[in-house]
Amino acid sequence: MCRWVLFALFFVICSGAVEQKKKKVKPQSFGRGWGTNISWVQNYEEGLSRMVKSQKPLMVIHHQVGCPHSQALKKAFAAEKSIQKMAQQDFIMLNVVRETADKNLAPDGYYVPRILFVDPSMTVRADIVGRYGNRLYAYEPGDMAYLAKNMKKAKVLWHTEL
Repeated sequence: MCRWVLFALFFVICSGAVEQKKKKVKPQSFGRGWGTNISWVQNYEEGLSRMVKSQKPLMVIHHQVGCPHSQALKKAFAAEKSIQKMAQQDFIMLNVVRETADKNLAPDGYYVPRILFVDPSMTVRADIVGRYGNRLYAYEPGDMAYLAKNMKKAKVLWHTEL
């Protein structure tokens, strides 16, 4: 009797292990909901490296997972086709949920959400700002046309400076 109980227990454990192997683990996306068809870099250092190699500007989105303003901006950003297309084709993309040690990425403070552009000469583009005087690099969901304009500006300014 004891053998049958041990055999049944062994069978249940083994079948559970096989079941776990069958489940495919989805790789972690560094997009975090900001765009599924965009190639996102994992961290700031990787972004800088890929930016220099590709000669495309780096777009850095600072946000927090639990912030309602970040969530609203993410939803608008992901829904805007022109922004998604430019992000896919013309930029190295990074979204950051933890602050970087580089103080250049917080020229007017550590608030979220904020979006900054870095050109391939590793210069933070302090001249490309949002609409708000008290939070220069902030964007809201209704600012997607303004953000698209700034993305074009970041792309054009870099190419005209070469």
